[in-house]
Amino acid sequence: MIDETRTAYLAAEGFLPQLLAELEGAEVEEVLDRLVVTRGPARQAAWAANTWFDMQRLPIASIGDASRQLRAMQRNWALYATGHFRRAALIEEKLPPMRPRAHVFPAPQPAAPLGSWTLREPDLVYASARCSSAFRHGEPVFAEDREGPPNRAYLKLWEAFTVLGRHPAPGERCVDLGASPGGWTWVLAGLGTRVVAIDKAPLDPRVAAMPGVETRQESAFGLAPADVGPVDWLFSDIICYPARLLALVERWREAGLARNMVCTIKFQAETDHATARAFAAIPGARLMHLHHNKHELTWALLS
Repeated sequence: MIDETRTAYLAAEGFLPQLLAELEGAEVEEVLDRLVVTRGPARQAAWAANTWFDMQRLPIASIGDASRQLRAMQRNWALYATGHFRRAALIEEKLPPMRPRAHVFPAPQPAAPLGSWTLREPDLVYASARCSSAFRHGEPVFAEDREGPPNRAYLKLWEAFTVLGRHPAPGERCVDLGASPGGWTWVLAGLGTRVVAIDKAPLDPRVAAMPGVETRQESAFGLAPADVGPVDWLFSDIICYPARLLALVERWREAGLARNMVCTIKFQAETDHATARAFAAIPGARLMHLHHNKHELTWALLS
């Protein structure tokens, strides 16, 4: 019997080749722009901005019929248009309007289910009532702070905490490896934590002066975990080869001094899929491409 279960993966913008490489071995049925449709149940796919679980193929008789079928499945829908744009827009107009507001950190991500759909043919809709992301196409838009942080790296950490559903509590001890100029330290200090910021380069003076911030101008790679001591959270947004970051993470894991870890795996010209798989294979770990990531993945290990 042929398995009629289908899963669709929406590649992060600009990273369709990485997603296709990650899905090697899956039965890919078709690729529609950034949307990869496969047969079979969902698998872990870090390069997918959004995964459409149990995707349905819905024959439709008219624009009204399409909207009725979607409404019967659930209320909230996000259109990912891959063709037949005018007809898709007319169907969208008959669905409850989506008026997403800028997300205010540290509020939790939206709790209401959000489905995704596309018009494959004039008489055929692909739709999934359950997706991996609570945000339209896996792309949260934050109410940004354009004055406090020294760079835009803070948005990655805001997004990571929002997606993970956890962030450090006031008073918890954090270490920020490769902290300069201080975007992540700014987030952590703003949450009321105690931050040890490690970098050979200095922090932005405004960040260094924030309550709870301790700076050490030294190499994150030359630092022994015992020299810092127990921390509730370890963070790294260091620019380095993925294999070198993996060795650093393993050193901290072996020391047993960090309860939670959040790191950015930054790739060079080529994507190091082997090292990404090694990160993903760590028990309990989560690997994901955030909307605010570039050619990089975010890895998290939470207690």
